[in-house]
Order: sequence, then structure tokens, then C-alpha cells
Amino acid sequence: MKGKKVLIVLAAICVLPLLASYAMYFLWRPDSTVNYGQLLSPRALPAEALTTVDGKPFDFASIKGRWTLVLADGGACDAKCEELLYYIRQVRKAQGEHQERIERVWLVTDGTQPKAELLTAIEGMHVIRAAGSATLGAFAGDATHPRAIHLVDPLGQVMMRYPDEPDPKKMIKDFQRLMKYSRLG
Repeated sequence: MKGKKVLIVLAAICVLPLLASYAMYFLWRPDSTVNYGQLLSPRALPAEALTTVDGKPFDFASIKGRWTLVLADGGACDAKCEELLYYIRQVRKAQGEHQERIERVWLVTDGTQPKAELLTAIEGMHVIRAAGSATLGAFAGDATHPRAIHLVDPLGQVMMRYPDEPDPKKMIKDFQRLMKYSRLG
């Protein structure tokens, strides 16, 4: 009889943590998260050939394997657009040794040619003509966030959206966590 009690206690000690973990996973959801950006259901980018503003071919597959910050906006680029492009650059630069793991893309949503001085200021960013492309549709999922900065993971999936009025310090923290914990990119 004593042996049965010991066996039952040992079984309970082994099974209870497993049951508790399943209960926590399926029944309890935390009220807050540590990420600043809004997580999206991952959606793959369409495989299509695009061109840069200077006429060179571009395909998102060419930068696959890197984290990519994407802004979709018109070529006229007002002050707010310039501010968002600046934030994207600063978020990347703030990553120090990990900045090579991050790419930057500006999808020009119309036929307007961006200003030459702006293109010089954002050197190293891929500036892509995307008007009417399926790729642009992957970033225009929510009309309430027309100027959101999106994050594409190294597997080529759109997975996060930052607010239209982002806080660059919080974006930098998100990326510091990503670079620390992710082996991808």
C-alpha cells in the first residue's frame, strides 16, 4: 500500500507541471506584450520582379535572409514621409554591429520621381517603384494605417506593423530584442 502512494505522488509530481503549462498556454493570455510594433498574421510577399527608381531590377528574394523595414509612400515625399525614412535609417544605425542584418526599402506608390537630394540622404535604401504591384498590396492591408512602417522577417513574410506616428526609441528596443534573440538574418 505504501508503494502505491509513493508511485501516485511521483506521477503527480511529473504530470502536474505538464498540465499546468497546457492550462497556461490555452486558457491564460497576458494583457500586455513587450513588443512595440503590432504583430500581424505572417503573410508571404508575392514573388514578382520590380524595378528601382533608377531602372535596375529588384526582387525581395534578393534580400531574403535579412530583417527588412518597409515604408510605402508616394515619390513626392512630404515632411512626414522624410521623417519616417529618417527613423528607419536611425533604427538600423542604432543596432551597431547588427545593422548589416537589417535592410531598408521604400516602396514608391506612384509614378513621381523622388527628389535627388532625398535619394542622396537615404543612401543604401532600396527605392522601388511599386505602383499597381501585388507587393504593394501586401503592405496595404489596413487602410487606417496608410503610412505604417512594416517589418518583413528573414523568411520573407510581413509580420509586424509600427504605428503611423512611431516612437523611434521603442522601435530601437524592439530591434535590439530581435537581434539578441533571433538567429535568423
